[in-house]
This record gives sequence, C-alpha cells and structure tokens, in this order.
Amino acid sequence: MIRKILKVDPVLLGVILILLLIGIVMTYSSSAVKGYLYYEDPYHYFKAELMWVALGLAAMAFALAIDMQLLYTWAKPILIAALILLILVKIPGIGRTVNGATRWIGVGPMSIQPSEVIKLAMVLTMSRFLSLNPNRILSFRQGIIPSLGLLGVVCALIMLQPDLGTTLVIAATVFFMLLAVGARLGHMAGLGLAGIAMVAAAIAAAPYRMRRIFAFLDPWADPSGKGYQTIQALLALGPGGLFGLGLGQSRQKFLYLPENHTDFIFAMIGEELGFIGASLVVLLFFLFIWRGFRTAMLAPNAFMGLMAVGLTSLIGIQAMINMGVVSGVLPVTGITLPFISYGGTSLLFTMIGTGLLLNISAVSNRSEEVF
Repeated sequence: MIRKILKVDPVLLGVILILLLIGIVMTYSSSAVKGYLYYEDPYHYFKAELMWVALGLAAMAFALAIDMQLLYTWAKPILIAALILLILVKIPGIGRTVNGATRWIGVGPMSIQPSEVIKLAMVLTMSRFLSLNPNRILSFRQGIIPSLGLLGVVCALIMLQPDLGTTLVIAATVFFMLLAVGARLGHMAGLGLAGIAMVAAAIAAAPYRMRRIFAFLDPWADPSGKGYQTIQALLALGPGGLFGLGLGQSRQKFLYLPENHTDFIFAMIGEELGFIGASLVVLLFFLFIWRGFRTAMLAPNAFMGLMAVGLTSLIGIQAMINMGVVSGVLPVTGITLPFISYGGTSLLFTMIGTGLLLNISAVSNRSEEVF
C-alpha cells in the first residue's frame, strides 16, 4: 500500500488535496451563519464536512489499494446493485423526497443518493464492455447500440426522480468514453444531435424546467422567483472584484443566497477570495483534467485507460457545469462542485472515484512521459 502511494501521480494527488482543503475552509465560511441560525452552532456544517472528508479519504485509500482486476470482475454485480438502489428510490417508505425530487434512500439519520453510485458503476461497466473488444465500437449495431441501451435504462431511472442534471453528466461521460475508444465521428455527431433533441424535449415537457430556461435567459424578469438564485450568485461574484472581500466577509451568506454552501459555494469563493481565488479553483480543475487524461494515456491496458477517461470526464464535467451555473453561463441544474461543495454521498463517491484514478496512475507504465 505504501509503495503504491509513493507511485501515484504527485500533481494529481496534490490537486485533489488542495481542492479538499478549499472545500473545508469555504464550507465553514459560507455555512457558519446558517449553522448558528438553524442549530445554534456555527460549526454544525463544518463538523459534518470534516466527518465526510475523513470518510472520503478512507474511501480513497481503499480505492487506491484495491486490485483493478478484482474491480474488472465485479463490474456487473456493482452495476446491478446500483440499478436496484435506483429502483428502491421510488418505493414509498424507502425513498426520501426533498424539494419535490425523490433522489435519496434513508438509512437512519443518514441518506444515500443512488445516482452517485450509478455514476461510478456506469464508468466501470462501460470500461469493461468497451475494453473487451475495442474494435466493436466501429460498428453501430455491435458497439453503439448496446452502449445506448444501458445508458437509456440508467437515464430513464434517474429521470423518474427527476434529475436532468445527473442524466446529462452521465450521458456526457459515456459520450467521451465512446470517443476515447475510437467511435466513428459520424456516429458520435448523430448521437450528439439526438441527445440535444432529447434534452430539448425533456425541458419542454416540464413547465418548471421551461421556467428555469426563461430565468437563465433573463433572471431579472422573475427576480424573486426562478431568477433569484442566479441574481444573488452574480451579486456575490461581482462585489468580490479582483481580491475579494476577505475570507469570512461574505454578505450573501446572511441568507441571501440559497444553497450557498452546496450548489452555489463557488459564488462564495468569488465573493470572499475574488477573481484570483475563483480563477485558482478553475485552474485546479483544469490541472485535474489534464493529469487525469495523462493517466489514461499512460494506462497499461484499455480497461484502465477507459476508466481514467470516464472518471476524469465525470468529475470534470460536473465542475464545469457547476461553475457555469454559478457564473450565469448555464441554467440552474442542481449539480454540486466536486471536492468543494458540502455534501455526504457526493463527496464520498467523488473520493472513491479519485482513489481509483490514483490507483490507475500508480500502476501505469511511467517509462515514457506523455505531455
């Protein structure tokens, strides 16, 4: 285990730990007011975050130590278990509904979000399937259709919750994995256009999603309704200026900006640490993506290479979507910022994913540097 830790990509590990540290600091800074108001303890969310970070680090260490061949063997059972969890979410008495969405399974005082489990399960399963015979991806019938069949089942179950944001993240991750294994550009262009059409149909079919799109296009048209979060996020980012108001000096955390320690924590970073602090976070995620894809190129076999592509894409896509939402570039989706946003299941499974990515980097052939 110690030998494997010494072989991991030091830049990738350093980026992960720095993002975690930023998350711990910003969780306390952004949630202290809310913690005091609701629990009479400004450290309430901070202490919970420390617990989840500790569990996440332990999970990352476990994923780093696991034998990748064992993971390859258990791909199908893991996928089946994840699908069962997705089904259990919709069973009354088991699934928990929050803000109109049923996305959690209650386990005593804690909750598990099965969509976080299925993200990793899909990366693992697609990596196994595509690595068995990489050339099959050139055939639409033998490579693309089976991949779309599994993706369709998973996306349908997630949309029942409903959760369009997670559906888009998983679909985009599979798209990049298909590209990485060598799918024909013509096939992928067709899939991309079909995907855009399906997203448009899903938005048009749900009035609340249409209202989000209108709020994205003109948040000031409904400043106290659907446009409220976007406006408050921009009011946090703007006054931050170049250097920010200072750590702990946010004004928006005084219950102006909802979800300021979860989905919109990037706005708190911009307000307190300014353009420089926000840019640092963006740079760290780009470094993560670079080192993740570098790990994929150095992987000793197709299975590990595709796993690295999938895991890097999964985390990178979520980060880009979250920061795009907070800065007003994308509509509100409910996607958290990996490593930084407060959250239990999300952080735990993100750390498992990064542990697997570090595992791949540790066993990769480093005799030839790739930049």
